[in-house]
Amino acid sequence: MTGELGFTPHLRVEPVPGEAVYLVSEHGVTALHGRAIAALAPLLDGSRDLAHILTEAAAPAGAAGPPGAVPAGQAERVIARLRAAGLVSERDHAWTPEEAYWELAGLHTAGGSAPAPAPQPTRPAVAPLVLGSADPGEVVRALRAAGLRIADLRTVDGKATDGDPTDGDPTASGAFSHRREICQIAPRQHDDAELTLVVCDDYLDPRLATVDAAHRAAGRRWLPVKPVGTQAWLGPFLGAPDDPCWVCLADRLWRGRQAEAYLQRRLGRPGPVPRPPASLPASRAAALQLAALEAAKWLAGHRHPGQRELRTLDSLTATVDRHPLSRRPQCPGCGDPALVAARIRAPLALPSPREPLTETGTETSPRRIMERYGHLVDPVTGLVTEIRRDPRGPAVLNCFHARHPSYAGAGPQSGLDAVRAGLRAAAHGKGRTAEQARASALCEALEHYSGHFQGDEPRQRACYRDLHPDDAVHPDTVQLFDPRQFRDTALPARHRIHDPFDEGAELDWTPVWSLTAERHRLLPTALLYYGAPQPPRHRCCRADSNGTAAGGTLADAVVRGFLELVERDAVALWWYNRTRQPAVALDAFDDPWLAEVRAAHRGLRREVWALDLTTDFGIPVVAALSRRLDKPAEDITLGFGAHFDRHTALCHALAELNQMLPAVVEARADGGGYGTAEPESLRWFRTATLADHPYLTPDPGAVPPRGISRPPEGGALASVGEVVRQRGMELLVLDQTRPDVGLPVAKVLVPGMRPHWARFAPGRLFDVPVALGRLPGPTPYADLNPIPFFL
Repeated sequence: MTGELGFTPHLRVEPVPGEAVYLVSEHGVTALHGRAIAALAPLLDGSRDLAHILTEAAAPAGAAGPPGAVPAGQAERVIARLRAAGLVSERDHAWTPEEAYWELAGLHTAGGSAPAPAPQPTRPAVAPLVLGSADPGEVVRALRAAGLRIADLRTVDGKATDGDPTDGDPTASGAFSHRREICQIAPRQHDDAELTLVVCDDYLDPRLATVDAAHRAAGRRWLPVKPVGTQAWLGPFLGAPDDPCWVCLADRLWRGRQAEAYLQRRLGRPGPVPRPPASLPASRAAALQLAALEAAKWLAGHRHPGQRELRTLDSLTATVDRHPLSRRPQCPGCGDPALVAARIRAPLALPSPREPLTETGTETSPRRIMERYGHLVDPVTGLVTEIRRDPRGPAVLNCFHARHPSYAGAGPQSGLDAVRAGLRAAAHGKGRTAEQARASALCEALEHYSGHFQGDEPRQRACYRDLHPDDAVHPDTVQLFDPRQFRDTALPARHRIHDPFDEGAELDWTPVWSLTAERHRLLPTALLYYGAPQPPRHRCCRADSNGTAAGGTLADAVVRGFLELVERDAVALWWYNRTRQPAVALDAFDDPWLAEVRAAHRGLRREVWALDLTTDFGIPVVAALSRRLDKPAEDITLGFGAHFDRHTALCHALAELNQMLPAVVEARADGGGYGTAEPESLRWFRTATLADHPYLTPDPGAVPPRGISRPPEGGALASVGEVVRQRGMELLVLDQTRPDVGLPVAKVLVPGMRPHWARFAPGRLFDVPVALGRLPGPTPYADLNPIPFFL
């Protein structure tokens, strides 16, 4: 050891005699106590080496010496501990503010010495790559200001401009005074560069795919920056084999720009819409200087989680936000695009047919859900842009909305109407608590995302008549449209499809797993995934959410999906046949939350009641209803729930009822104030009354069926399979779990079970009410409820 020793350059030393030696930095204040440190502190000023410090510290106390003599052995031990703690380091030159910065960043050497400036030829090199409107001169000046060496700068004609400071200084030679566009980068283009700074106008510039692929192949990192616009973008660092790639990033960004994607498809152009550059010299400089600083920290070895995130610098509000990015395991750029197809083609893997319900399990607890999937909520890189509480109505309603315009209307055949609807899309959460409702909104949004066609689903092209009946399920047994409905143009869009199913038309088919037959069956892809392409004049399938559910495990999701089928089947049987049903006695349950909900509705001048809709499946289904009492329009709202436990079914129904309430809490007697623009809902709220719809009221002479009053002892999944088999039906499951999400999502189908929308083909809708004794005979088609269910 030959260098002088001193406190590290980021520390201010302030001794207080008789008390302590205080070390002050932006990280806080450290107090060092003891006679030894009091004696050594004045000597650790960077002007003495260890030998001189030990000699002077051991000298007897004197007027001009340290506060007291410290034996050499003790002094050496104290100094060693200070060096190990990063408080003292060795120097052989005058320390600079730059070295103080790196000390604050924790980048001192292993021996406790601050890093000395590297000679120019050995300093880390950055290769700037400019795509778009940025001035290369500005880019190079920012990098030089950060003390970085420039490797080279390639222009559109392929010529490389040397970045050596002696002949590449833009302020001296003007070599970078003209704006240029660099198109491609070879895998070994920047032989002496350790990092490439890519300056672009848009992160969706398709040329970035080439940049990323080349860097990943060469094992080199690159850092994107967008210095234009009121909001500059920086990062993440890309190029590492195990990190997300640009294709992962682009997938997330495009999902938030679907209107623009639609426009580009209509114009037949790739990439984003070119925008006029908008920036100020100060805003550009801020973005480029921040990018240069990030590059310098990276090359110095500083690592932090933010380097894996996209950061946005808002020049209008002077705020910086961080946006997480995760690798997509199925990404065609850095993952395995066959993952989804392989999972679906494999036999469905469920842990056990006797899997217990996880209603209160840790996997589905709201806190656990938000911990595992909350990173998917982000306005820039998220699958969900935001989750917000609905401010309308009392807090006990616990209504939350998860905005997800990132994928609605994303299908290749989507039109402008679909894009407009997608921009307004939201998932809605409900629950007994705000925490439950927030998690519920997130899960529903991710469930929607998982059900959208993305192109990696397994498909085979065939017409139904060429498939073996044991291999294919006729879509009419699932959709259940009556032929007369195709001629009814008055039906709202959600209740009809364009074309009847043509058994001779070639369609895409996707395998689903039959839990009943323990084999794969085929259904049209467009019936299983939102936005799946269909041939012109053969748009005969309509994917919907019926039977789709998320869960803590796939088995749990299957159970939840089936319970939704049971619920909606029961609603259809009641609604379209308009049968009077038994009341559910709300006072029979000792549940404070139920009392709180009823009190909240009374405070809004409403009354609440519940009906039992349980069908031949024996699984309790409850309808909860509420109406306004103080004006002519009764604003009747409904909610439903199905569960093996009747009390849980009632709670689910009331939570869904609360979910509908914000749309009517501000409704006025003059017909205004409704919080919805949907024509079907508005017409119902403004015109429906109990007098005109007596089936909404309980049948005073009816008694709820016994059904199942508690979760089945044999396990929920086993019970589901059994009740389906007992009725000669088939339980089909499609695993819609997406690898980039991880939330188990199942789409459950039981051909013959009725959705709650207007589907009037022969079957359970007409037969079961008669079998249950609700009606003396099947309801004639013309006498079915003319109001299509609108939820």
